[in-house]
Amino acid sequence: MEREKEIGQELRWGKSCRLKRNEFPHLVGNWAAIWEEKVCDCVSSHLSLALAPAAGPLSVARYNPSHGDLNVKEAWAQGFTGRGVVVTILDDGIEKDHPDLARNYDPDASYDVNDRDPDPQPRYTQLNDNRHGTRCAGEVAAAANNGVCGVGVAYNAKIGGVRMLDGEVTDVVEAQSLSLNSQHIHIYSASWGPEDDGKTVDGPAKLAKEAFLQGVTEGRGGLGSIFVWASGNGGRERDSCNCDGYTNSIYTLSISSTTQYGNVPWYSEACSSTLATTYSSGNLNEKQIVTTDLRKKCTDSHTGTSASAPLAAGIIALALEANMNLTWRDMQHLVVRTSRPAHLITNDWRTNGVGRLVSHSYGYGLLDASAMVVLARNWSSVGLQHKCVINMLTEPRDIKSHLVFSRSVEACSGQLDFVSSLEHVQARLTLSYNHRGNLAVHLISPLGTRSTLLAPRPQDNSAEGFNDWAFMTTHSWDEDPRGEWTLEIENVAGLNDYGVLSQFTLILYGTGSSATDPSISDYTRPSNNSCKTFDTQQICIGKTHTHTHTTLNRQAFKGNDIHDQKKIFTHSIIPMAKPLCHIEIFICLSNCAYEY
Repeated sequence: MEREKEIGQELRWGKSCRLKRNEFPHLVGNWAAIWEEKVCDCVSSHLSLALAPAAGPLSVARYNPSHGDLNVKEAWAQGFTGRGVVVTILDDGIEKDHPDLARNYDPDASYDVNDRDPDPQPRYTQLNDNRHGTRCAGEVAAAANNGVCGVGVAYNAKIGGVRMLDGEVTDVVEAQSLSLNSQHIHIYSASWGPEDDGKTVDGPAKLAKEAFLQGVTEGRGGLGSIFVWASGNGGRERDSCNCDGYTNSIYTLSISSTTQYGNVPWYSEACSSTLATTYSSGNLNEKQIVTTDLRKKCTDSHTGTSASAPLAAGIIALALEANMNLTWRDMQHLVVRTSRPAHLITNDWRTNGVGRLVSHSYGYGLLDASAMVVLARNWSSVGLQHKCVINMLTEPRDIKSHLVFSRSVEACSGQLDFVSSLEHVQARLTLSYNHRGNLAVHLISPLGTRSTLLAPRPQDNSAEGFNDWAFMTTHSWDEDPRGEWTLEIENVAGLNDYGVLSQFTLILYGTGSSATDPSISDYTRPSNNSCKTFDTQQICIGKTHTHTHTTLNRQAFKGNDIHDQKKIFTHSIIPMAKPLCHIEIFICLSNCAYEY
């Protein structure tokens, strides 16, 4: 990838939104939501993000619990609507005067980095190319009860936009966007990244890396900016989101997608850095996302992981309203503890070393807004982050067709950086290989949790290998890292490819003692703080396993192969006989735009 050499002006070639024009116009669908109130002058916010057929009047009786629920209605019923929280969309601008956005628009959370002025209004074209940011903004904070479009997940949050994708996306542009007004903005939502082509390995450059670090250490008065990131749409190309340095970062909360029926979408990328999932578009018979659109219109065809990340940002805004003292790491702990695997279909669910189900397709499962706000209200901070760096390799190792390397560690025991309860784990690898796309890389924890750091990428014919690339996994969250770690590198093509592993640095992030779960007034926590997962009533449903040095299971990971189409966009509108109050991710109420 060619880049300008001047520091800060490095061109970020290949940056693209997570959504592109539909290559398959036969794909149609829309979402439907269920209200307990059925008229648009309703004053109570009784909404479930439940899925139902779109035709005809909707009612609670038509709710099918097997479809799952983001439980936004229940969070609203507890009084949490995003009030006092500021979210900004890093994208191609937002239409600040849109009738469903104007009420919540925040100029202090907005800027045009491309043209260097305060106005984030998108540049209008005949094809409405710059609609992406406006669509994402509506999912977060579209106004409630105004008869327009729908309603955002955090409909009382303030929403801003940074116009930064409609021009050369340099390191400076990214850094300025990521660091905008970080004492005012709480949550940054991004649905873009390197090309999802199955062969690119790219991430933030020097200044953007510094902006991420400064954000989590200094943003929000030291509590840390919260960066929500779409995991990527390279499923058709069998891409891996661990080759995307934005979603693969410990500083971002990476969000994947599931379809109406709980299936892995054809655009979804599987990787070990994904933390959780929200709804988005799917196959021919599945629904898409309704939200605000350019020229003061609405659309019911927002799709891909682009649509999932803003839904997560809205839910995170609800949790932050419940407890404004949450740190950026506290928020990730809440997501891990409350996300639900139920209803999400994939063959790669595995139980990790502390008894949680986790998936490379879905992370820890579907976000649950109600459970998050309940747990957030009385959450105590997990404390300072510890970082233990271990150089695992003493000499280079030939990879050939299969390399297995194991070493026991004490996780910096006896030192200030001692980690006894894991959060993120990084394996920083430098290796040469003549056909990078044939490689699969796995990391197995002392408790036997097997993370696929890299799945084979058939489109990747590069002979460059990896140069100090930090593969990240969240799958060992809350595990004790002491014991034997194993790195497996294999050539899945079975050919006589060759290469050398010259660096393997294991980086353990977490706390110095077991992360303490806060007490909830209506439930007594176990005295040993062993509870790691709670149900929606905050009752303990999973406890820490006693740490033992287990015999590692070396069975190869059998993940969900994704060969599906990459981007989807279009369908016609199903008119409603009577306007209803609906959350905008499900069905368009008025002024819907046809997509071509």
